[in-house]
Amino acid sequence: MEIRIPEEISLRKIAESGQCFRWRRAGENGYKIPFGNRMVKIEQLKPDLLRMNCDEEEYSAVWREYLDLNTDYGKMNAKIRKRKDPFLWSAMNAQRGVRILRQDTWEMLITSIITQNRNIPAIQKSVELLSEKAGTKLTDPEGETFFAFPTPEQLHNLPDDCLDCCKLGYRTGYIRSAAEAVYSGAVSPDELRKLPDAECRSRLTALTGVGEKVAACVMLFGLHRLNAFPMDVWMKRITANEYPGGYPFEEYSPYNGVFQQYMFAYYREMTGRNF
Repeated sequence: MEIRIPEEISLRKIAESGQCFRWRRAGENGYKIPFGNRMVKIEQLKPDLLRMNCDEEEYSAVWREYLDLNTDYGKMNAKIRKRKDPFLWSAMNAQRGVRILRQDTWEMLITSIITQNRNIPAIQKSVELLSEKAGTKLTDPEGETFFAFPTPEQLHNLPDDCLDCCKLGYRTGYIRSAAEAVYSGAVSPDELRKLPDAECRSRLTALTGVGEKVAACVMLFGLHRLNAFPMDVWMKRITANEYPGGYPFEEYSPYNGVFQQYMFAYYREMTGRNF
């Protein structure tokens, strides 16, 4: 089916923005995207036109929300003024079409832990290995095999030697601890969704191996809290270089997380680095 959307979207820019690690290229302008126990192939026909190999019911129930197609990004972008902030203006225009995906909270918790001090190809490798070792084997609409991201129970039950094969390094213990916390109910993704930002952040950073940056990633990409602003070494460099007087968080609230994505992806594209 073909979907025409009211605003521009760029699958390529989303895939390269550092927020998702399981999208796989499918042809020149398409991607295969797993989400839960589903897999969809999406092709970019035009900036505002997509083709998906699913029916209207599945699109309305799953993929429209996953791609955040109900959110008005034009309203957010209107906060940016060219004369006042030429850098963010340039980043926004270069990354027009990026959206903050509505990803699974549990998957984003584990994936965000894996991202610590690693580049994107290494993150992708570990996430895929973890899915293959512990996730459910499924078949997509084209008959190809894929693995769902493991549930808390599946990851909890994964033997240590299998977890060690996922090239997680020192993060192995953090992953095991997070899986135990969610499996036992000590941390509940459903509960996190209901908490105010400060309390949500506090619950997340109480987990072993979860600092402010990882918590912000979970909040932005796994809970769609668009003001969360992941601050890793690259974002520290970007903000120091471009905002020597300090980045204006209050001015860009409540969309700082969206603008962080523009800046991160813009620098990554300019430098050609897989940070």
